[in-house]
Amino acid sequence: MPKEARPSTGEQARQYALAQLRQAIAQGGMAPAQRLVENELAEQFGVTRASIRAALIDLESQGLVERIRNRGSRVRVVTVDEAVAITECRMVLEGLCAAKAAVAASDEQLGELTALGTAMTKAVADGEPVTYSDLNHELHTRIREFSGQQTALELLERLNAQLVRHGFQLALRPGRPQQSLKEHLAMIEAIRARDPQAAETAVRAHLTSVIEALRD
Repeated sequence: MPKEARPSTGEQARQYALAQLRQAIAQGGMAPAQRLVENELAEQFGVTRASIRAALIDLESQGLVERIRNRGSRVRVVTVDEAVAITECRMVLEGLCAAKAAVAASDEQLGELTALGTAMTKAVADGEPVTYSDLNHELHTRIREFSGQQTALELLERLNAQLVRHGFQLALRPGRPQQSLKEHLAMIEAIRARDPQAAETAVRAHLTSVIEALRD
């Protein structure tokens, strides 16, 4: 976004700063344990310190940033062991959402999942792991939304926020998108078939594969 087009204050500025910081943490622009200095970030993103401070508070609540007493904020370190534990919790909740979506999703929503599967297949064929990573996130988000299980959705939003860096790194690993694609297409197929048990099984198989990849 051109600097002159950026909102410098208010809610839009907070949202802009939040999106930029989240992306930088996910894609490695800000490393684990890196200090986050409000003045520097305000200048970098062209917003006020108040906007940066509010964004950092949001990121702290999401588990991406931690505040160290008398030392300010830094990018929180999410270890592999913690990422595995979070993914094990995701397995239960996302399996539930997939099963619910298989019953509750409308035909139009099933069409959206099919379209996402097609776009993911193209991204893998074109060798575009960043695009694939974004579509992967979108697919999981849509399944949660289509499930109508609001409590699971809210819990998963917090859990998934802590995994953004690990998920992005997995998407860049050679061969991982091809493997992941098969698993996601199986999830879509089971939901489209309106088979709750198969949908939950497909999600569990996918996240078991994610855990194995995290441990490699």
